[in-house]
Order: sequence, then structure tokens, then C-alpha cells
Amino acid sequence: MTTTSGYFKARFTPDPRRAAVWREITRYVSRDCRDRSCILDLGCGYGDFINSIEADRRIAMDREEGLRECLAPGITFLCGDCADLSMLADDSVGTVFASNLLEHIARDKVPVVLGEIRRVLRAEGRLILIQPNYRLCPTRYFDDYTHVTLFTDVSLCDWLRAEGFGIRRCIPGFLPFSMKSRFPKHPLLVRLYLHSPVRPMARQMYIVAERS
Repeated sequence: MTTTSGYFKARFTPDPRRAAVWREITRYVSRDCRDRSCILDLGCGYGDFINSIEADRRIAMDREEGLRECLAPGITFLCGDCADLSMLADDSVGTVFASNLLEHIARDKVPVVLGEIRRVLRAEGRLILIQPNYRLCPTRYFDDYTHVTLFTDVSLCDWLRAEGFGIRRCIPGFLPFSMKSRFPKHPLLVRLYLHSPVRPMARQMYIVAERS
């Protein structure tokens, strides 16, 4: 992979264990992907989610052109800003997924991003989000130097409602803060963790919203 971003060298480094962990996370998330005619992964990173999910059409978007190399055959890659989805038609996407994305977006730009997501989603299409919950990790939230906007499970759900989404599921504590934590890496342990009613060290939230 060729990338010019120092972030991928300093903070979001390649990890061979990540794909195995994400296969189990994707298995869990897939239950909420009701419409798989077209799935869009915003801020796709190394493509761990979009490479694992099954869909009729898969689209991955990121600002780093070099991430194209990480995607499986058949996935459409869009290099650009998630605030501009003009290359996608209205009502053309069944599910939008984003992991650790919105906290990197300036506060005044968040409504633009959500508006674009809502525009491309089909009626009753779903937006699935995984990201840090400031309420559960206030001392670690800015360990990632690119985090600029604070979200809690309450504030993000309210913001989504204000932008025309209904909330279908909200899990305040879903995953640990990062892959650098003591999160179990063996697939079976990950599966057990995700289905456990008690998730130690869970600092990221999981939200399923639906276009109203």
C-alpha cells in the first residue's frame, strides 16, 4: 500500500491481526445490514469491513488513494471527501457503514456529511456507526490527535434524529477504544466478546440509524 499520510504510519499502522478481528465484527454488524443491494463504507481504511461483508454491490470511500490496493476484487473505490457524495445518485445505497469517522470531522461539517448520507440512502436505508463514546473514554479520547469533535451515545443519537434519522439500536459500550488495547484478537474470543452482555474495556459505541 502506498500512502502519503503520516497518520497511517504513526497511529493507524497495518496490523495482520486486524482482518481476523474485523471478520467477526462484520459477522455481528451484518445482522443489521437489512438492505445489501449496495453497501457504502465511508472512511474505509484498510478495507477490513467492506472486504468481509457480502453485498450485491460494494463501494469503499477514503481520502487516501493508496488504500485502493487493500480492497478485494469487485469493490468500487472512491477517493474523496465524505462530505461530497455527488458521484452517487439519490436513493442509491441500501446501507452506509462508518467506523471511527465522525470524530475526525469538524463540527460544522457533520450536518453536511449526514445530509449526504441521508440523500444517497434509500427509504428506510440504514446508517451503521462504530466510534468512540466520549462519555466512556474522556481521558483517552484525544490520544488520537486527529479527533476534533466530541460525541457521546446520547448526543450522537440526538444529532442523528435532528438530521432525519430514526434510531434502531444503540449500544453505548460495544468495543474497546482501539486495536492497541488488550482487546482479544483470536476470532472465537472476539465472537464471544461481541455477544457477551458484559464487555470489559468497551469504550466505543454502536449505533444503527434508519432514514426516516
